[in-house]
Amino acid sequence: MSVALAHALVSGFEAYLVVGACFAIWFAGRGAGRLDPAAGQGTVGFRLLILPGAALLWPLLAIRLVRGGAAPPEERTAHRTAPGARR
Repeated sequence: MSVALAHALVSGFEAYLVVGACFAIWFAGRGAGRLDPAAGQGTVGFRLLILPGAALLWPLLAIRLVRGGAAPPEERTAHRTAPGARR
């Protein structure tokens, strides 16, 4: 591996992390609530916990935000599917 290639790889990784860090800060503040209403009510501790994951997975989260996100999945358990169960 040449020095130029190694430098290009490191620079690309740095750019990925810088964009990811900026996105993660925005996502923890506002974006998470757009994907999941329960996340919008999260505490400061919750927002700090999702920062590293949002920084590394920012392309996937950005795509999901652009597409509008899906409704949160509905839990399907024996209690919910039983006859006479309230929803």
